Amino acid sequence: MASQINVIVTGATGMVGEGVLHECLLHNEVAKVLVINRKPCGVLHPKLKEIIHNDFHDFSAIESQLTGYNACFFCLGVSSVGMKEDQYYKLTYSLTMHVASTLAKLNPDMTFCYVSGSGTDSTEAGRLMWARVKGKTENDLAKLPFRQVFNFRPAAIEATKGLKNVLPYYKYFSWLFPVVKLFAPNAVVKLSEVGLAMINTVTKGYEKQILEVSDIKMLAAR
Repeated sequence: MASQINVIVTGATGMVGEGVLHECLLHNEVAKVLVINRKPCGVLHPKLKEIIHNDFHDFSAIESQLTGYNACFFCLGVSSVGMKEDQYYKLTYSLTMHVASTLAKLNPDMTFCYVSGSGTDSTEAGRLMWARVKGKTENDLAKLPFRQVFNFRPAAIEATKGLKNVLPYYKYFSWLFPVVKLFAPNAVVKLSEVGLAMINTVTKGYEKQILEVSDIKMLAAR
């Protein structure tokens, strides 16, 4: 496994991506981080390079800058609330597969970590629209010629203190996390654990391709 790694992070202007980026910048085994955003993430660090790019369905203009990376931590995503299936499919499945296919072509030895969700439907045939689309995304990512693909299925995520992109409703519900963890420890995962687990997939590996909360915690502690 790689000892020092170069990482691409997407979604760094959202809560999960910002938290994963934060762990990468702190980690001694991460040498370089590239973030690809539609708007600046507002983070400055010697390890960090940022590309501002609007069209995630067309990376042709920036392909030359995407080689030489060991991992992609794909944290970009949208809520399905209020969306029709075709719109959600385009922004979830089509966008993710375009980015992943491009990176697999440029970096076939790459580890690709995808932030999916608890309850994702691997059969692609269930009642919940978002779960079917996420399930198809997971299944088709596994078919790409990466070295490894890991699908992260966090449930409730406990935000990292001090970061700026915490979802607004977290301030109303964050007090519940200690209670939930007491009675259902595998219903909550720390955002820092998600980031550390992603890094460890590359440097240490893991035996499962789909990571539920218990797997994320176990891998983060390695």
